[in-house]
Amino acid sequence: MSEEGLDRRTFLKTAAAIGTTMAAASTVSAETAKKPSSGLPGERIIGRPGSDFMVDVIKATGIEYIASNPASSFRSLHESIVNYGGNRKPEFLTCMHEESSVAMAHGYAKAAGKPMGVLAHGSVGLQHAAMAVYNAWCDRVPVMIFGGNFMDAAHRRPGVEWYHCVQDPAGMLRDFVKWDDQPASLQHFAESVMRAYKFAMTPPMEPVVIIADGMLQEHPIDGDAELSIPKLTLSAPPQGESGALKEAAKMMAGAENLVIIADRAARSQEGVRRMVELAEALNAPVVDLGSRMNFPTTHYLCRSEDGRALVREADVVLMLEVADPWGQLNTISDPQHEYRRIAKPDVKLIHVTLADNLMKSNYQDAQRFCPCDLSISGDAEATLPALTEAVKKEIGGSRKSALAGRTDKLRSQHREMKERTRAAAANGWNAVPVTTARLSAELWNAIKGDKWCLADSRNLGWSARLWPATEHYNFLGHSGAAGVGQIAPAAVGAALANRDKGILTAVIQPDGDLMYAPGVLWTAAHHKIPILMLMHNNRAYHQEVMHLQKMAGLHNRRMDTARIGTTIENPHIDYALLARAQGVWAEGPITDPAAIAPALQRAVAVVKRGEPALVDVVTQGR
Repeated sequence: MSEEGLDRRTFLKTAAAIGTTMAAASTVSAETAKKPSSGLPGERIIGRPGSDFMVDVIKATGIEYIASNPASSFRSLHESIVNYGGNRKPEFLTCMHEESSVAMAHGYAKAAGKPMGVLAHGSVGLQHAAMAVYNAWCDRVPVMIFGGNFMDAAHRRPGVEWYHCVQDPAGMLRDFVKWDDQPASLQHFAESVMRAYKFAMTPPMEPVVIIADGMLQEHPIDGDAELSIPKLTLSAPPQGESGALKEAAKMMAGAENLVIIADRAARSQEGVRRMVELAEALNAPVVDLGSRMNFPTTHYLCRSEDGRALVREADVVLMLEVADPWGQLNTISDPQHEYRRIAKPDVKLIHVTLADNLMKSNYQDAQRFCPCDLSISGDAEATLPALTEAVKKEIGGSRKSALAGRTDKLRSQHREMKERTRAAAANGWNAVPVTTARLSAELWNAIKGDKWCLADSRNLGWSARLWPATEHYNFLGHSGAAGVGQIAPAAVGAALANRDKGILTAVIQPDGDLMYAPGVLWTAAHHKIPILMLMHNNRAYHQEVMHLQKMAGLHNRRMDTARIGTTIENPHIDYALLARAQGVWAEGPITDPAAIAPALQRAVAVVKRGEPALVDVVTQGR
């Protein structure tokens, strides 16, 4: 036998001899040590771990999916989901980053109207998840987050497990979740999960956190324990007080230039219908700010692009769940930060919102304080029927005729708004790089024959301006806190919710946003989630380019350096190659505008057979 070589038989004999010697030494050592009362690993079987009961509890909520990056702090719960629970309702979805897990749940909840679950690993996983949780908080979206942790230090494995455990796990997120708990028993876990789900789904909807202790997961269920799963009942959304609604109706019925501004008003198609009913009763223009699909873009009262002009002339403004009411009446110039009032000094402001029910102070999502003439605490969608009924009672025969007399003018103004938009979109139609208006229009042409959903309808803005949208599921709004890295995973989550509804989900995907968590492409391919991603590849964080240009102008310095540190070039990223490497069908980069439509046609065919597809188009900055 050479010094360099060792045949398999000799290796096995040598290994066996070494193993026997080590075993003998271990036996001698063990005789002088106290034998662990619980036995060594492999010496006992736990037939009914606590995590099995946890799965029963989660199933009782109706949660269908749990998105997660696998980790040791919830290893028992993970195993129970896939073996005891059969990996069905909930199904475990493998993600490459906790931020993607939460963002997927964010998009899913907006499309499905109910939360899905997330499993996050101790200190490190919850920190990874934090930005996505904040996005969901600012967007008022329910997410059920389960955090793994080993609270009892006496049972932690030495080394890494200590780094990954934390005294107060939910404390990292407490400033931007609605409620959290760290149950100390299985019964406590059952009751807290039901409470958390109920809190999450009661408007204002928000994320919640439940910590699933590792020892509770892994220890056997006491045979004498009388465990029960409480019945889950959801609370009816709170409505505005009737007297306040009558006062609001009187103010609106008497207004000469009423404007309705909606932001997160509608949660469903019924909410959209109720919005139309209220607007038509008052024959009042509606400005949809787009955090949800609140109002049909085809309706003659839809005037979203004329919001500033309408507010400037308004004598009464009704706001419905508007995140930033001050910003609708005022503006601050950039970069000078100089304040300017848009609305008339004596404009009357009515706001129906539950924002005052959220009592947090550290994170500044409350926006600037805006005094109202009439502030009504209530969920907008739940309040609309009573408000509309009060309005109809206030409008007498002569007033009704006067309001109806505005219709022709309102229809004409709606047409003019649409014509201006189409004319603006046509500018540079054949330009290279591709204009963002052309990008949006090509996507519309590719999907207009299907039931469709645009998972992020605020990116670019052209889609909300150009596309005829009538269904609540058409536009899902935006990230909430504008945290980069949310769009791609949220779109995949929305596509998951729409998969069995026959709704084709698409997203205009910014390049920089995708690079925060590109692994979500693998998740979409692995779990066969059909989604059409059209890359808005401007090869930059273009908003930051513009910020640097503003600063250079303010400082009277050169602007050509604004691309340093803000662009994604040298080298350019091949997004089609990136997608294909993860199992996603892809084409691009496309630079010829005429090549977009054929590529999208091929991509739609892929999506319709149940797979994700990506088309990379090199575009102008904005």
